[in-house]
Amino acid sequence: MALWNASLNQNMLHEMTSPFATEAEALVLSWLAPYFGMQGGHLCAGSSVANLTGIWAARDVAGVKTVVASQAAHLSVEKACRILGLEFVVVPVDGRGRLNREQLPKLDDACLVLTAGTTATGSIDPLDLAGVAKWTHVDAAWSGPLRLSPAHAARLDGVEAADSVAVSAHKWLFQPKDSALVMFRDLMAANAAISFGGGYLAKPNVGVQGTRSAAAIPLLATLIAWGREGVAQRLDHLMRVADLLADEIEKSDYLELWGRPETAINVFRPVGSTAAAFVQAVPAGMLSTCVLNGEIWARSVAANPSVDANLVVNSILAASHEDA
Repeated sequence: MALWNASLNQNMLHEMTSPFATEAEALVLSWLAPYFGMQGGHLCAGSSVANLTGIWAARDVAGVKTVVASQAAHLSVEKACRILGLEFVVVPVDGRGRLNREQLPKLDDACLVLTAGTTATGSIDPLDLAGVAKWTHVDAAWSGPLRLSPAHAARLDGVEAADSVAVSAHKWLFQPKDSALVMFRDLMAANAAISFGGGYLAKPNVGVQGTRSAAAIPLLATLIAWGREGVAQRLDHLMRVADLLADEIEKSDYLELWGRPETAINVFRPVGSTAAAFVQAVPAGMLSTCVLNGEIWARSVAANPSVDANLVVNSILAASHEDA
């Protein structure tokens, strides 16, 4: 579908140059947005742009002057504040890598950004805080698609009270790169604030981007082919894979687990050695590293629904024995 889409090269700036792509995007948003309690939105080139768009709407719809987020929030949140001229306030995290609600400042004129699946550990901020600030934006780039899984949707309960939500389709919706969604609870108010007209446009251009690709077409094809059940099966499988790896790490005398995976990300390290060297000892691309409290940890992200779980587990255990 991506190759077919590229052959058409539809431009979402003009409906006459994207007749099917415009319809495809409307179908995708009408199907996905209700899972998050949102009215609708649009696709954009990655969740960094989605976060910028949500925070832009917070500034121009709600008049926020400050953005509050945890120290584990994605770097795109601070970038958005620089671009939009907003003050950025960082809140420490608790022992599980989640925003520490006990250290929140006043939120009367603030946009509170809650992360559902932090980059390093996959932790989910307390989403029951959605709605306590003047505007709440949820960066659900990683774990947002869990809302499609009956078994795991409750992990994101509270997201429906947010004003805007960002989801990265090129992560757990298994799309090509440069595919993300930004969604709004009050779509009309948000679109009015983030739209621009022009003499050459048939209708106002919504969002940060002008010309953008028809990323909804491969996503629509995926949703038609798999349906909710198919997407959920793949997500549930990856959650099980992550739990399996965590179980084996906990049983090992050679590995230390940072904490049980909340959204299929395992963070761990070898006992008596360095994580950086350990990552180099496993097959290339299997693991990455992250830094927590100044220390380097190995990181395994269950992102590939075709993963050979036994291969991953056996490779990691074998490397830990060799490392020891």
